[in-house]
Amino acid sequence: MESSALLFNQLKAADPFFLLAGPNVIESEEHIFRMAKHIKTIASKVGLPLVFKSSFDKANRTSSKSFRGPGMVEGLKILEKVKLAYDIPIVTDVHETIQCEAVGRVADIIQIPAFLCRQVMVNSAEKIRLAGNPNVMVCERGTMFGYNDLIVDPRNFEWMREANSPVVADITHALQQPAGRKLDGGGVASGGLRELIPCIARTAVAVGVDGIFMEVHDDPLNAPVDGPTQWPLRHLEELLEELVAIARVSKGKQQLNIDLTPFRD
Repeated sequence: MESSALLFNQLKAADPFFLLAGPNVIESEEHIFRMAKHIKTIASKVGLPLVFKSSFDKANRTSSKSFRGPGMVEGLKILEKVKLAYDIPIVTDVHETIQCEAVGRVADIIQIPAFLCRQVMVNSAEKIRLAGNPNVMVCERGTMFGYNDLIVDPRNFEWMREANSPVVADITHALQQPAGRKLDGGGVASGGLRELIPCIARTAVAVGVDGIFMEVHDDPLNAPVDGPTQWPLRHLEELLEELVAIARVSKGKQQLNIDLTPFRD
């Protein structure tokens, strides 16, 4: 608990923001190690604190034919290995309350997926605090618009600050088109608008979010899950450099005091 609290305070103090990044799901131990190595090198080069992310089980798939990952037991073993090998904190998601204890022994941050929580972040954050954990972050990942699309409302980045928690922008999931892609062998998978990831990312850092969450892949066209919204590893450094530059000149984290007294010449 002490180490998690220390990490939480370090991330809160990150300037200009922190980064949670990695491939959507664990495909193999070799792939996770390769991705962690490259992402850590890039994050260090651009000066961003990194928490490495990947999922052990994509349990919230729409189609029963979708790839899910190695499962909790094997997945946690792989995440623990990469955590120790590269000395990086880990974030991964849970899908049932019974998973939290085991996951918490490996992961530094437990992600509660949007499907598992009510979309009122002030109340969601308070529930976790009342359960005994004061180290809460809230994440914006878009609002459903119709059946197969998500919309990011930049006002949410501001309003979510009312939760008194660091605000994170999920710049890749936010561009999903859930169940928007039909598979050749039957079933459906998530589509996405990868080309708009920089647009959402630029907006988020200009507004002044505390952290960026993004999924990154070295071969997104062949990624088994959420390929259309994973950012290409080859362009990660280029995008992060731009985002850091935007964040440095933005005053998004500062409250603008609006003077409504009558203007006089």
